[in-house]
Parts: sequence; C-alpha cells; structure tokens
Amino acid sequence: MKTFEYKITDALGIHARPGGELVKVAKQFASKITLSCNEKAVDAKRLIAVMSLGAKQNHTVNVSIEGDDEDAACETLEKFFKENL
Repeated sequence: MKTFEYKITDALGIHARPGGELVKVAKQFASKITLSCNEKAVDAKRLIAVMSLGAKQNHTVNVSIEGDDEDAACETLEKFFKENL
C-alpha cells in the first residue's frame, strides 16, 4: 500500500473540472484508490464521491493506493495533485 498527503492550494479546492480530471486519472489504474479528507473516505474513481469530500483550499487530502500498479498510480497521482490542485 502506498500513501501520500497533499495540502490543497487551489483557491476553489477540488471543484468540478479538476475533480473530473482526477477521476479520469484514477480510472487508468487497477489499484484501489481512496481519498480521505474531513474525516470522510471515498473511492477516487467516482466523481460524486470525490466532490462530496468538500476539500477546500488548505485542506489536507490523504491518498491511499493499494494494488498491482500502486507504484505507478502513486507517482501519477502525486504529479496530478501538484500540477492541478
């Protein structure tokens, strides 16, 4: 299992556009990807679930990845968060 934390820097937090892109990236991998924020954990491959996190600027999102391609998924998702959120 791989994990990392990311503090949201985007002024709008995880909103529709980056949320949708995040889901697209997560769906590329077979691994189970879970996002948690505000004491809530959701499947990163479901847009409604990701939006329900309510992750705003300065909130910390914990990302957990478990599966056969977890190394590649972790690297790709960390890059996505840094570039988009």
